[in-house]
Amino acid sequence: MIRLLERAAERFPDKTALADENTSYTYREYLGSARIVGGYIAEVMAPGTVRQPIAVLIERNAKSIVAFMGIVCSGNFYVPLDAGLPEERLGVILSELSPAGIIDCRGVSGEKAKEAAGISGRSAVTFEEILSYYGKDAGRADTLVEERIAETIDTDPLYAIFTSGSTGVPKGVLVSHRSVMDLTDAFAEVFSFDEGSVFGNQAPFDFDVSVKDIYNAMKCGGRVEVIPKRMFVRPNLLLPYLAEREINTLIWAVSAVRIVAEFRALDEVRLEKPLRLRYIMFSGEVMPVKSLNYFMERMPETVFVNLYGPTEITCNCTYYIVDRQYAPDEMLPIGRAFPNTRILLLDEQQRRINEPGKTGEICVAGSCLALGYWNAPARTAESFCQNPEIKGYSGLIYRTGDLAYFREDGSLVFASRKDFQIKHMGHRIELGEIEAALNGIEWIDVSCCLYDTVKEKIFCFYQAEVEDRKGIVKILSTKLPKYMWPNKYIRVDAMPLNAHGKIDRRALEELKEKG
Repeated sequence: MIRLLERAAERFPDKTALADENTSYTYREYLGSARIVGGYIAEVMAPGTVRQPIAVLIERNAKSIVAFMGIVCSGNFYVPLDAGLPEERLGVILSELSPAGIIDCRGVSGEKAKEAAGISGRSAVTFEEILSYYGKDAGRADTLVEERIAETIDTDPLYAIFTSGSTGVPKGVLVSHRSVMDLTDAFAEVFSFDEGSVFGNQAPFDFDVSVKDIYNAMKCGGRVEVIPKRMFVRPNLLLPYLAEREINTLIWAVSAVRIVAEFRALDEVRLEKPLRLRYIMFSGEVMPVKSLNYFMERMPETVFVNLYGPTEITCNCTYYIVDRQYAPDEMLPIGRAFPNTRILLLDEQQRRINEPGKTGEICVAGSCLALGYWNAPARTAESFCQNPEIKGYSGLIYRTGDLAYFREDGSLVFASRKDFQIKHMGHRIELGEIEAALNGIEWIDVSCCLYDTVKEKIFCFYQAEVEDRKGIVKILSTKLPKYMWPNKYIRVDAMPLNAHGKIDRRALEELKEKG
């Protein structure tokens, strides 16, 4: 991927490539600083080491991205880590990872850096210390970096992102250069990004959505603007920032888009400069149609895109360009496969489903597939397995655990998580179907359903200004059979979100136990 950055630096050397609230890098500075970091790793931090993990203690700043590319220059792969994680969880990840080095990009140093990171006994070198190492003799770094880049092939790992694991141990998804090249090629073909594209980064760097900002910008010679975290709960600050920084492309988590709609910020906030958004893309969860319609009514020139894809398939495999407003109780499709990606729906007997309306598990084939899970061959073999349709050679698919069905027009519609399917009162029920009906109620902002297997009850959590159980039941009686009605309704002022902006189901489980 460094060759991609080199080409952008050759075409646009003095153009701003990365910026945050306080700093910015031109493409020349971006590449030059990355090569210095790469040289330091090759000479000082991890001499002789290639294709091994280097951890980065991240902050929402441009230098974190430069550090990523520096690690790539060294022939190794980067692992973004949030130093604000609970110390026990961070310790588990670092023990599992055994990184060849740690770079701290948070602006703290020495023992304070270790204390702030909760990694006593592990040395972390600050980004600033690395940049000052060569002084004026940066040519030494260039020589080392060229050797490492020349040895890199496209199936080498580029990064690893740790996600939650069902065993209680976080799992590190390892993604290759080839998979990210495939992503940028597909986005370039479908959306025609260009050097005028300005990506407003919302996703934390330890969340896969950020990959789309970083590498799509590099591919087209555009700019990444790292938006301060505080602005996502302050739309009165967020919208002027988008306008002032001339951001025109948003690839955000659903929750970030939804919050702007819930605040009705487009109606309330006065802007000195107009918003010029070409694209609003969203992923991670089901987008409430009410929130989407709010934007579409007020921004008719903007293209809205529903994206789908787990971390294990480089965070993208399907897209749906929204071509009309949907009714509140309609399901928004996740669309069609990106170029060079194949989608299969498999039933419980591992047979392919082609007929519209029949639900099966989404399975994916293509260069988008990750290399697997770090240091977990059994877990990798379970999720990345042989395509049952292929008999004569190795052909892997990734089993997403997500259920979907085809519409008559061939578009794919997400139904639910496989593990959100329950057996209740003798019926198989998709909790996602109940949530879709709830989200269609005008005065409910968003909902989430959980199932208590001991009490055999469906719990409904909903975000709304008023509590109205009778009103909900009255509306659900026209949409769902009685056996699908929730048994318990709990109103919340704001739906709890995890660090990646998704609904925090663990927090709701705790609330369920109290309730």
